Amino acid sequence: MFKTLRNAWKISEIRSKILFTLLIIALYRIGVAIPVPFVDYAQLLTVSSQMTQGIFQYLNILSGDAFAQSTLFALSVTPYINAQIIIQLLTVAIPALERMSKDGEAGRKKIDKITRVATIVLAIITSVGYFFLLNSYGLVSDKGTHIVFKAIVMVACFTAGSALIMWLGEKIDEQGIGNGISMILFANIVSGIPSIATSQVAMLQTSDIHVALKWVLGILTILIVVASLIFVTYMSDAERRIPVQYAKKVVGRKRYGGQSSNLPIKLNMSGVMPIIFASTIVSFVPTILYFVEQFAGAFKEGSFWYVVKHLFDSDSAVYIILLFVLIIAFAYFYISISFNPVEVSNNLMQQGGFIPGIRPGKPTAQYIKKVLNKIILMGAFFLGIIACVPLILNAVSGGLLGAVSFSGSTLLIVVGVILETVRELEAQMTMRHYKGFLE
Repeated sequence: MFKTLRNAWKISEIRSKILFTLLIIALYRIGVAIPVPFVDYAQLLTVSSQMTQGIFQYLNILSGDAFAQSTLFALSVTPYINAQIIIQLLTVAIPALERMSKDGEAGRKKIDKITRVATIVLAIITSVGYFFLLNSYGLVSDKGTHIVFKAIVMVACFTAGSALIMWLGEKIDEQGIGNGISMILFANIVSGIPSIATSQVAMLQTSDIHVALKWVLGILTILIVVASLIFVTYMSDAERRIPVQYAKKVVGRKRYGGQSSNLPIKLNMSGVMPIIFASTIVSFVPTILYFVEQFAGAFKEGSFWYVVKHLFDSDSAVYIILLFVLIIAFAYFYISISFNPVEVSNNLMQQGGFIPGIRPGKPTAQYIKKVLNKIILMGAFFLGIIACVPLILNAVSGGLLGAVSFSGSTLLIVVGVILETVRELEAQMTMRHYKGFLE
């Protein structure tokens, strides 16, 4: 990786793109520190710990601490990512969108415009919910104008912040090294590492356990993160290669084809999407109950809703089991809408390719689907282990390993962005070093 970066830095055009990307990320980090009107930041200091619990902790990690600080970029890239997911799902369900997605560059631009509009709509909805969250904590200033005006101003600021993030990501795509939104998400996660480490150390120091056990838990935290990093890096590049043979063709006096190749199918084709889907669904019930509790008062101990609330705590067995099952289900669902074995089989047949021992056409599609199902299952178990094992360890330790609760999913994002960026830089270097047939 470092060799690739060093070689890329020697090429002036790529160096300019890297510097431009770093500039955009620096501007983004400035936006993370810009305050929003009518937020009581003095009161925010007293409840900041509550803004980093449960699903809020995950959102805060993805926003680079902007969510807990209620700044301009508090919503981070979440509305844009959700909009992309929704449009991708609708592309399969709505024929008009499906035709648009297959209409080349013109169709892609139309899909991008629809995604931008969906991002703004989701940002408005999320901003309204975020405003009510801040208001429930008493973080909306009670001085000055009417509450409705404050709500309009704050929602407009948070929505504008999401739109600006989307624009910054597109600028990285156009003039930077690419993967704009992923690069911003990567910067958010990396920038949050010091605060996560600091909170973990503070948690261990203030706990009532023996000093020796504190050291053991501290070392265990480091070992878990390192082991997760190695495991994620190793599994991210794992793939199954299906051999493909191309038939020979004779055109005039020349013979074409007859070459052997392979069809690579990555173990983790769906990336972190199943974890995001599953985490959103599992966290829906406790989030709703949380808002109900804020407005209606705390649930009576022993009541039905009190039991339901604690069943869906992030350290409960029900939450972890349900998350694991939903990750597997969403892994199959996501691949089913993004990878079509029949289309792959038809493309191979049109190019004169075939899998040795398998007849072209329907048998090839069935064989690819059979192999794909096995790979999806292995990839889903990999995602489930990455997402659930840190939660189990945190639950077993009594919440003393809170820093590793979401380490698996965040490391998956970080490693994925690094590998994709390295591939992008290598592709650009290869394109510039290729002299072509004229020389």
